[in-house]
Amino acid sequence: MKTNPNDPSNWKYGIFYYNKNDKRLWVPKRIPEMGITVNFANRYSHLVIGGILLVVVILSIFRNK
Repeated sequence: MKTNPNDPSNWKYGIFYYNKNDKRLWVPKRIPEMGITVNFANRYSHLVIGGILLVVVILSIFRNK
């Protein structure tokens, strides 16, 4: 079920998309030309964010050696 990502009630603090009724992991930002964002209500969103952070940390560790 796709919902309208422009609905202000789906945005927490104006920057985090959180909609339990929207099952997509990646959703367009309010301004579609700006790209996509993560639906933090999706159960896999925290794994994706954690994986991205893990890659950044590992790359920064190996870069400093």
